[in-house]
Amino acid sequence: MARKALALVVEDEAATGELLAEHLRRWGFEPTIMHEGGSAISWTHLHHPDLILLDLMLPDLDGYDICENLKLDRQTNLVPIIMVTCRDQPQDRVHGLQVGANYYLTKPFTPEQLEHAVKEVAAWKEELIRHGARGEIHFHMTSDTQALEELNFLLGALFFHSGMPQAMVKQFVMAVREMGTNAIESGHKKEVDRIVTVTYRLDAEKITVFVRDTGPGFNPKDLPHAARPGDPVSHMEIREKLGLREGGFGIMIARGLVDELQYNEKGNEVKLVKFFPPVEARMEAGEAIVAD
Repeated sequence: MARKALALVVEDEAATGELLAEHLRRWGFEPTIMHEGGSAISWTHLHHPDLILLDLMLPDLDGYDICENLKLDRQTNLVPIIMVTCRDQPQDRVHGLQVGANYYLTKPFTPEQLEHAVKEVAAWKEELIRHGARGEIHFHMTSDTQALEELNFLLGALFFHSGMPQAMVKQFVMAVREMGTNAIESGHKKEVDRIVTVTYRLDAEKITVFVRDTGPGFNPKDLPHAARPGDPVSHMEIREKLGLREGGFGIMIARGLVDELQYNEKGNEVKLVKFFPPVEARMEAGEAIVAD
C-alpha cells in the first residue's frame, strides 16, 4: 500500500493551521502542524515531506530563514515550499522567491487558490524527477551588479559542494557572471527594480544554470555589436556608433567556459551547462569527490 503524501504546515495561528491541514487531507495529504518554526528543519530532514506550507511571521524563527536553510541543503531542496502569509508587499514576495520558495500565496486566499498552488509545485517537482534532477534552486535578484556578485559567491559554494573540480567552478562562475551582466545591462538597461531569475539545477552528469531577464529579448544569431571568435574587434566601431560601452565579449567568453550555451527563442533566457568529468579523471587530478 502506497504511503500518503506527507505535508508539513508551519502556522502560528492554530485555527488557520487546522484549516490548511483539513484542505490538505481532502486532497490526499497526511499533514503535520507546527505552530513554531524551530523544529521544521529537523522534521523535514527526518520525514522528507512532499509539501510544506510555511507562514513567515512565526514566534521563534523567520519563515524566510527556514525556507533558505531548506533550499540550500541538497537533502531538502527538492521539497516544494509554498509561503502562506499576510505580507503582501512586492518586496516581501521578491524576498520569498529569493530564498527559494516555489510559490508565494498571500492571505486571505480561497481553497481554489491554495489547490492551484499545490498543483503548481507538485508539477514542478514531477518535472525535475522526470529529468533526473537531484536538486534545483531558484534565485531572484535585482538588476544590480552587487547583487550579482553576492549570487555568484553563493553559486560558487553550491558548485564546490557538488563535487565539481575547482578549476571548473571558477570557469562556471565566470560564465554566469558574464551572462548575468548581460541580463542587467542589455536586457534590463540597468533598471535596478527589474528582476533577474537564476535557476541552479543539479543532476548526475552536469550542472545547469538558467539566467532569465524580463527584457524584450534579442536574436542571438544577429549581434553586430558583439565579438565573434573569427572577428573579435569589428564590433567595437558598431558599439561606438550605438553609444555602448566598450565590451561585447560576454557571450564569446561564456561559450568558451561552458560545455553548452543556448538561448531560448525569445532571447531573454540563456542556459549554461557544465558536465562533470569522469570520476577517474577527477581522482587522478586529486580532486575530492563529494558523495550524495
